[in-house]
This record gives sequence, structure tokens and C-alpha cells, in this order.
Amino acid sequence: MSLFWLPAFSSLWPSILALLAVLLLLSGIDDLIPLTICLGHRFANRRAAVDPSLGEFLKEERRIAIFVPCWKESGVIGNIIRHNLAAICYSNIDFFLGAYPNDEATTAAAAHLAESYRNVHVAGCPHPGPTSKADCLNWIYQRMLLYEEEHGVSFDTVVLHDAEDLIHPEALGLINRARASYAMVQIPVLPLETPAQEFTHGIYCDEFAEYQTIDMPARQFSRSFIPSNGVGTGFARSILDDLARERGNRVFDPASLTEDYEIGVHVHECGYEQLFAPLRHDDRGWVATREYFPRRVRSAIKQRTRWVMGIALQCWERTGWRGSWRTRYWFWRDRKGLITNPLTLLTNLLFTIGLTDLVASAATRRPWAFAVSNPKIVALCLMTLMLQCLRLCIRMVCVERIFGPVFALAVPLRSFHANLVNCLASLRAVWCYASARLRGQPLVWLKTEHAYPSRDALLLHRRELGDVLVSSGYISDEMRIRLQQEVPANADLPDFLLANSIISEDDLCKAMSLQSGVPSARVDPRRVKAHVARSLPAHVEERFGIVPFGMEDGRLFVAGSRVPPSSLSEDLKAFTRLHVEFQLVTRRNYEELRQLL
Repeated sequence: MSLFWLPAFSSLWPSILALLAVLLLLSGIDDLIPLTICLGHRFANRRAAVDPSLGEFLKEERRIAIFVPCWKESGVIGNIIRHNLAAICYSNIDFFLGAYPNDEATTAAAAHLAESYRNVHVAGCPHPGPTSKADCLNWIYQRMLLYEEEHGVSFDTVVLHDAEDLIHPEALGLINRARASYAMVQIPVLPLETPAQEFTHGIYCDEFAEYQTIDMPARQFSRSFIPSNGVGTGFARSILDDLARERGNRVFDPASLTEDYEIGVHVHECGYEQLFAPLRHDDRGWVATREYFPRRVRSAIKQRTRWVMGIALQCWERTGWRGSWRTRYWFWRDRKGLITNPLTLLTNLLFTIGLTDLVASAATRRPWAFAVSNPKIVALCLMTLMLQCLRLCIRMVCVERIFGPVFALAVPLRSFHANLVNCLASLRAVWCYASARLRGQPLVWLKTEHAYPSRDALLLHRRELGDVLVSSGYISDEMRIRLQQEVPANADLPDFLLANSIISEDDLCKAMSLQSGVPSARVDPRRVKAHVARSLPAHVEERFGIVPFGMEDGRLFVAGSRVPPSSLSEDLKAFTRLHVEFQLVTRRNYEELRQLL
């Protein structure tokens, strides 16, 4: 440090340090309030506070519509919809997929799903995209109204999801039970596990683990508003109808950057009962919506910029601080990041500089430039340090509960990275918001690029083939029970079903596609070129049970009559440089393709 600045810095530094310590101490105490609310509620209520899974069992599966807005999702929407249809332990559902006319690939993929499954429907937006998510949801709502009119049905509940979401098998049943008492139900949201070295995605794991374990239940216990997480939110149909009447069919505000958060506030203001479903674990994992979040710093900053602009700034402008003192407190919690995020990064920088200077001063035997002799300031700093250590320990406990002890050990390191990302997002949000307001321009919705679940992640919630056959209506539950008794332990269930004429080849192929998440269709052998069918060595067909049938844009399409192992693409790298995509076909169709060899 320059000797010229040293006297001025030495005189100002104690005051700066004291101010920082006081602000961090107050913020740290505030961060303990949600935990205090949860602990107080637990001691006051020894039994589970609000767990709809323990309530009265509803035999009736009320009709649920699932809204999925899509933009450039052609590569994932098919596998995700097939997986969720197979995994969900709830049959009375319909998926409505929102697509844009200038996104032909996604529209075609959605149309193919609609042709394959009677409970999947395409909701076309009339104008080019991408628009805001809220705008797409509004057109999906209109498509649902048209469907009801055409088929003489009525949906009881609407659930919001994104194209990359993995829906837990019990989530919709939980929403259905909770809807007996609550008008809005929020299922927990958790990131999927990633390697510990992926620090950017790791900060989402850390924050969501703590937020879903402490903050969201604390909102419930304090009887404040429950913000929608944007996915896994179930709304009573009456809420959306009321909003449609009030807003001229604009159920979700197209100008809102965080329509999910704002609708949660609105539902609470209207006096509807809300529920955050308690985070719990069953034999298929955590009962939560799982997905990958941004894994690159730039994408994370982009997403969090939208969150800060929408939640902290735009909602402040629209809603202000009205409501009960409980509501105003949670508004403060949601908006205080505008101050604390830059403050925390500044503290981290000063800590790093101070630690570096401490080492340098010890090496050169000079006084430490950041030393403070005032005992009150030293005591403040120690209290702040202990409080921050306590906060990190609480977060580590939450992370360990969900992601394991090894992942939790890196929480302190990831906290520095999180502070950097959150600070940059807050500063960018303020800049973008101020610029838009000064120029009189509307705020721009920023779509986040997501990473989509791998096949290993899809296996997490997969049901047995027999359960899928029952839920799809191909066999009765009595038949499934009988099959469990009659099929030998070492026998192949598909072989047994076909040999005993219990199901047709076409229906079996569709059920296997649903159960595995692998697309199915019939391949016309007349359209397959001979050189394509023979593009792999002859022994590959015998070893893997596949036949190539198409090539396009660096991809090799292969067909088989059995679900391939997850290692198929990796195994075939020894025989082709093309990216391999598998398609399930009937055994009859497969034999037709084999003739081309």
C-alpha cells in the first residue's frame, strides 16, 4: 500500500470497518429470523405442521392441466414428456405444450407427441416468439378453454412446469390432496446433482437447499404469501378464471419479468389459502421438481438479473410495501439483496486484500495496515465473524441433508463464488432497470438457457412396465397382479405378454416407449436406403439389436425392438463418429428392417 495514502486510510479505516460490521451483523441477525420461525413452530407443534400427504386420502383424481411453455425445446420436449407420462402416478392429466409459429422444430415435436398420446395437446401462440413466458402461458390457457368446450370437460387444477422439469411420481397426487384445503400449492424445487467442481451450478444447490428447507416453510408458518417458484405450482381453476375476468384474459401479466412471484403475491392478497408442501423423502427420492440450472457464470448472471429486476425492482414498483407487517417483512427479505449483495462482495474483497496484506506485513516485519485497536470495533468484527460462520454451518446442514456430506464441505468455498455472481447480477439489474425507465422503454424478458436431464437422471423416477401398462389402459390392475404371480422370475415380461396375446405389438411398443422415455414410431423400410442400413458392421446388429435407418445433420438414426442400455451411444463410438439417436419399433417392423441387411 502506498505510503502517501497510508495516513488517510489509517484514520478512515476504523470507521469503515465499524460500519461494515454493523451492517453485516444486522443482516446476519435478519437471516436467522426464518430459522427462528421454523424452530418456534416445531416446538409449538410437535406433530407435522402442514403435510397434505397425511390428510384425508382422495380416491377421486380431479382433472389436472399441466402448462408447459416452450421455445427452442425440440431436442428435449419429447423425452421429457414421455418420461413424465410414464413416471407420474396420476392418470387424470393433460399436457398443454405452448409453441410458436417461428419455432418449427418444437412445433413439429409437440405435434408428434399430440398424435402419439391422447392427453398431450399443442397450444399454438398466434405470433412469433420468443415473447415472455407469461404471454405463452396466456395462450396455453386459451387452448385449455377451447379443449374444454370441444370435449365437454372441466379442469379442476392447473399446474405450471418447464420443458426440462422432472416431475416426481407423487407430486400431482400431493397437489390433488392438498387442493381440498388450499387454492394454491407449491411443490418444492431442487436442482439435480452435479459434480462438486461445477461451482456455478453448486451455488443453486446450496441456495435452494436452504431456501426450500427454511425460508419457504417460514413463510408458511408466518402466514405470509407463498411465491410461486414458476414450476411445480398448482392453482385452483377459479383463481385463473378470476384473473382472466379482471385482466381481460391476461391471466399472467406479459410485461412481468417474474410473473410466478407476482401471482403468488396476488393470490395471497385476494385471501386464498396457499401451501408450500413440506420437503420430504420417499423411496424415489425427494418429493420435488428436479431440474438443472445454469452451469456457466454468464448464464447464471443473466438469470439472476431477471430475478432481481422482477422480484426486487419491478414488483416494488407495482406493489410497493402494502400488506400486513408479515407481508412487508418478506418483501424486505426478497428485496434486501439490492444492498446486501454488493455489500457482501465488498466485504469479501476487503477480507482477501487484508489477508494478503497480513502475510506481506509478516514477511516484511511492518505493521499490518488493516489493524484496528478499538476494542468495541474488534468485538463487533468477532460477533460478525461468528454469525457468518453460524450461517455457513446452517447452510451446510441443509445441503448435507439433500446432497450429501462431501458436497456440503465445499459450501464455504462456493459462498465466495455465489457472492460474486449475486453482486454482478444485482448491479446489472439496477443498471438495466434504470436505463429502461430513463429511456421510457419496457423491461426485456431474458430467457435462461438450461441444461437438460441426462438419461441417468430420467431413471430416477421410472416406474415398472406393468404399472405403465395399467396407467395407460392397456391392461387392468387385476391383470397386472395376475402377471406378477404367473410370469416366471427369469422371464421377459414383453415376451410373455406377446406370447400369450395379452397385448398387441403396437400397444407394447408405445408402453415401452413411455416407460423408458425412448421415442417410438414405425419406420417405413421402403424409405430406408440400403447403404444407410449397412453403415454399421454386420455384427453390430447381432450384438446390440439395432438397424440404422437414417442420417441427417451429423446424426445416425438407429431402430431396435428392445430398450437399449444407457451405454449404447458410448459403445457405438467405436464404429461411427456420428451422434447416435435410438428409436423404438415393433418386433414386426424390426424384422422388416433386418431384411435390408
